[in-house]
Amino acid sequence: MKRAFQSLLYVGVILIMTGSSSETSVMTRLDNVIKAEVDDLSELYFDLHRHPELSLFEKETSKKMAGELREIGFEVTENFGGYGVVGVYKNGDGPVILYRTDMDALPMQEKTGLPYASKSIAKDADGIEVNTMHSCGHDMHMTVWNGTARALVKMKDQWKGTLVFIGQPAEEIGRGAKLMLDAGLYEKFPLPDYGIGLHCSPTIEAGKVGYGSGFTMANTESVDIIVYGQGSHGATPHQSIDPIVLASLIVMDLQTIVSRTIPPTESAVLTVGSIKGGTKHNIIPDEVRLQLTLRSYKEEVRQMLHKGIERITKGAAIAAGLPENKYPKVVFPEIWTPANYNDPQLTNDLTASARKALGETNVLDAAPLMVGEDFSRYGLTEEDVPTVLFWLGTVPRQRIEQAAKNEEKLPGLHSPFYYPDVELTITTGVKVMSTSILDLMEKGRQ
Repeated sequence: MKRAFQSLLYVGVILIMTGSSSETSVMTRLDNVIKAEVDDLSELYFDLHRHPELSLFEKETSKKMAGELREIGFEVTENFGGYGVVGVYKNGDGPVILYRTDMDALPMQEKTGLPYASKSIAKDADGIEVNTMHSCGHDMHMTVWNGTARALVKMKDQWKGTLVFIGQPAEEIGRGAKLMLDAGLYEKFPLPDYGIGLHCSPTIEAGKVGYGSGFTMANTESVDIIVYGQGSHGATPHQSIDPIVLASLIVMDLQTIVSRTIPPTESAVLTVGSIKGGTKHNIIPDEVRLQLTLRSYKEEVRQMLHKGIERITKGAAIAAGLPENKYPKVVFPEIWTPANYNDPQLTNDLTASARKALGETNVLDAAPLMVGEDFSRYGLTEEDVPTVLFWLGTVPRQRIEQAAKNEEKLPGLHSPFYYPDVELTITTGVKVMSTSILDLMEKGRQ
């Protein structure tokens, strides 16, 4: 009996060692693949960074991403939902995994002073010439996406399934995901079992990643309010109903919506970002315009914000003595960005893969933020695809150390001073994403 037990124990140890050895072999091979590609991927990043394109104008970027996928071996569809790209790579029976990158840049001037800094000037949707910059990391997103495609195809003997790699336009204006879904992404291409993506972090050090479960990003809405009044000479205010005073009262009262009507256990933000009215010192105008941004996680909280805005604006107009036809006009957007929800089980799976790829200390818990991302839409259709968007650390070590000493404040995304540690970020992103997809493929076959 004792000898039989020892034999079983010996077999178990051998199996464990064999499995561990096999896993180590795959990771070593992945490291070698990435090492062989990183210089070329860095050049791709520099090229993308130098040539940014605005939302809905991603013509050349889209063409480049499609060409890269096609060269790797994907079947590619271009101009899908605007300038969207869909690449499909079939490698036997197994799970279908969607991996999204976004492609658009922002209308702002770069001030990093880097040798590869963007000097691009483009016309926006209104035909106005603007400086253009990848200050939200979409150039890095595309590079890691491309590098992951290269790695997985080179290691196709290690997995079975289907890759659906999509290049999405117009994320910065919250329209691209809807454009691609409305064009039939889930009907015309293999329906994914999982949807994954990453986003550059301006606070996490390069070489690390961050994961959050559940709500991680917010419902994002831009709201306009037109406040009407009765104009007059500035010296005869008694003959007016002053919309500047009325708008000021509304701005202050709007602050009570979050502080006094939203339950303290819920999260919400209401910010008035713009107030415009009047033309001259001594003229009381007849209207003032307000621009707001609203943030929330839950639909019921979003509706509470809407009702609060309508109640306060109407009440202010009544108190001022305005007739009903001059009550403020509140314009809520038809298209807005819904909150991103990371599927808890998929988050656990991807976190485990990241720890295997990078080690325990380089995988962080990421707190939810009030920023918005239309990646959320891929998990909100009737197909109910589980999705996760995680944070890819990008900040150079030197900047982390300087910030710790209060020598420099870390620039956020959408800052003209933002830039990543290029090579380390690429290496980390490709390794984590490739490992995650390999593990999901294996899980789906079990």
